[in-house]
Amino acid sequence: MASIWNELQGVEFRQTYYDAGGVRTRVIEAGQGTPLVFLHGTGGHAEAYLRNIEAHARHFHVYAIDMIGHGYTSAPDISYEMQCYVDFLRSFLDAIGADSVMISGESLGASVASWFAIAEPARVLKIVLNTGILLTPSEQGASELRDLLNRSRAAAGAPTREAIRKRMRWLVREEESLTDELIEARLRIYSQPGRAAIIGRIAEQSIGALLEPESTNRWYGRHLLERIRCPTLVLWTRYNPGQSADEAAEGARLIPDCSLVVLENSAHWPQWEEPEAFNRAHLDFLLA
Repeated sequence: MASIWNELQGVEFRQTYYDAGGVRTRVIEAGQGTPLVFLHGTGGHAEAYLRNIEAHARHFHVYAIDMIGHGYTSAPDISYEMQCYVDFLRSFLDAIGADSVMISGESLGASVASWFAIAEPARVLKIVLNTGILLTPSEQGASELRDLLNRSRAAAGAPTREAIRKRMRWLVREEESLTDELIEARLRIYSQPGRAAIIGRIAEQSIGALLEPESTNRWYGRHLLERIRCPTLVLWTRYNPGQSADEAAEGARLIPDCSLVVLENSAHWPQWEEPEAFNRAHLDFLLA
């Protein structure tokens, strides 16, 4: 069986840690040039981008990071509201000495990228919103997100291979996309002492923010998309759960300088399920 780490075979890369404002932050990095930061989704980790690092490292200094509370990055006792991620990302950019960057975020990572672009416009060159956008979900989308929350609660409450697999099955269109090694990688992360409880808190906060009016009104809304001023790519899929391609197109129209790409053969993880198509569309935008 091919290893997920074979995706980096022959690539000069390193796995290392940075001190981001006191948060020990795990990073997989490669390449040189303009910094490009990859941000995973809720409960995720840097391995989500193993199929994209090589292609992008030919053009950028790539940083695939574990966000605060996730992966092998420190998990402090904080609220994990959106502002926590914005503050963390600011500290990370300071840690790597980057005045300005490109940011590509998936799901929760896309929301973080959006809010960082709103809060720190001078530090953001371009952003990619990968299956995540600052719009409240439709009735169907809310139902799919409640399903995700239930799967997340089960995986964080009792981390087993089967619970992790069921949680990650939500991300992909085809079940065979989930290798045993990928499941094992996440299980090991969730099995760290105290980590599953933090991941559970993160799920309640980030997924719940899309389901509860008070949080939704604060962090999501059409008016917020109009405040994103940097060049933006909304990169969506035909089978994305939670928010449809039509909703993504609606959101893209609200962002002043925005283009839209919809991939046809993936769900919530196009960078993993359709890496060639993802890399091509992604690089076309970033290098334009």
